[in-house]
Amino acid sequence: MAAAKHITRQANNLIGGKWVRARTRHTFEDRNPANAGDLVGVFPASGAHDVADAVAAAKEAFQSWRLVPAPKRAEILFRAGELLTARKEQYARDMTREMGKVLIESRSDVQEAIDTAFYMAGEGRRLFGQTTPSELPNKFAMSVRAPVGVCGMITPWNFPMAIPSWKLFPALVCGNTCVIKPAEDTPLSALHLVETLIDAGLPKGVVNIVFGFGPEAGAPLVEHPDVTAISFTGSSEVGRWVGQTAAACMKPCSLEMGGKNAMIVMEDANLELAVEGALWGAFGTTGQRCTATSRILLHKKIARPFTQQLVERAGRLRVGDGLKKDVQMGPQVNEQQIETSRRYVEIALWEGATLLTGGKRLQGKAHAPGCFFAPTILSGVLPTMRIAQEEVFGPVVTLLQFDSLEQAIEIANSVSYGLSASIYTRDVNRGYQAMRDLETGIVYINAPTIGAEVHLPFGGVKQTGNGHREGGIGALDFYTTWKSVYVDYSDRLQRAQID
Repeated sequence: MAAAKHITRQANNLIGGKWVRARTRHTFEDRNPANAGDLVGVFPASGAHDVADAVAAAKEAFQSWRLVPAPKRAEILFRAGELLTARKEQYARDMTREMGKVLIESRSDVQEAIDTAFYMAGEGRRLFGQTTPSELPNKFAMSVRAPVGVCGMITPWNFPMAIPSWKLFPALVCGNTCVIKPAEDTPLSALHLVETLIDAGLPKGVVNIVFGFGPEAGAPLVEHPDVTAISFTGSSEVGRWVGQTAAACMKPCSLEMGGKNAMIVMEDANLELAVEGALWGAFGTTGQRCTATSRILLHKKIARPFTQQLVERAGRLRVGDGLKKDVQMGPQVNEQQIETSRRYVEIALWEGATLLTGGKRLQGKAHAPGCFFAPTILSGVLPTMRIAQEEVFGPVVTLLQFDSLEQAIEIANSVSYGLSASIYTRDVNRGYQAMRDLETGIVYINAPTIGAEVHLPFGGVKQTGNGHREGGIGALDFYTTWKSVYVDYSDRLQRAQID
């Protein structure tokens, strides 16, 4: 079979239903991190005026979109899910080209968008409020959900279709209009998602997409006075600014940021299963997940055999172009991420950690054109080391040891993040204790720290976020506001709390 021809996409912003060039007339390139010579697309480098145009279009469209019955809005999402299903392979291949993750993972990224479309389509008939007895006679009381208005969305590069779907689909079914600014490393996947919505029948101006970089396009979106809510997924540093800026403007803000996720392996664990989980959790998506397993906490009784198996298995992982069948781990997304991984390994060694495998950029004929970093394992790590406290966002995992479950939980909780954690044990009591005591928004039992499903809340505590959740009912709570309604049919003045 002949290799699929790679096409370079020439893209524009979508504003008010029209594809338009950026007012700046500037563009940027979207290149394959596995092969710098592969130009995936050319996209507009937008500025504040482009953002203002998109917000104005969304504001105008809101007046009619909010009046479309929710079940009808949901039908568009359902059709989008069907179209995504039909286009899954094409979109997955384009995603691997622009982001690097192996093809089976890109397919799962598109599948997550499909799952979200169908789930949120169902919510079009379940945007429930409450009815409750009034304290006064001949009076009816209820609450209803109302859309919040124009939602600004800033999305990351590691799940370039799944995460935009987490934001767009619940916002749309709730009756909001949207302006989305996707990550500059992966604009094509977000474009595919928006094109699918348009093809499914979404009216003009309901979703607008503006491409560009954070300072020039993302910041004006956060600051725009007509944007009534902001949803951001990305680094803690940028997220802190987004949260502070949104708070100053008195607008709701949902932040989903970093993680330093721990996997606890007890002495009674199924070691073979735990090693499999560690490999997937640490090196799936090249470690570029906010839920990646970045710390493995080992009971001292099993530390040696677990470490031996993990190092041997990690050393055999096939790293390369994610479009190739036999590849198990793709590149990092860009040169900056390679430098971050390299720098953290250097810091860890300076602090006294031991490098067991990896720790370097992969070069040579198979890897020279791309951003490849070897699967890396560090042992002899103490909980206070920077490598055990700070997010790397690369294929770098640390091994720490403990004596008891209580000590393991204390170590797991000793970081500033609180997104995901897991424990491997055959003891149901220990599993429930860990579930209770781990300070994270997500807990897995006998599974790694990755693998969230779309119908449950996604997010964390501490510096991982600000209390909001994506996925499930939590997303509906962010994209709606409550309105309490009282109907007095007594035909006389009744004074609450007085009469």
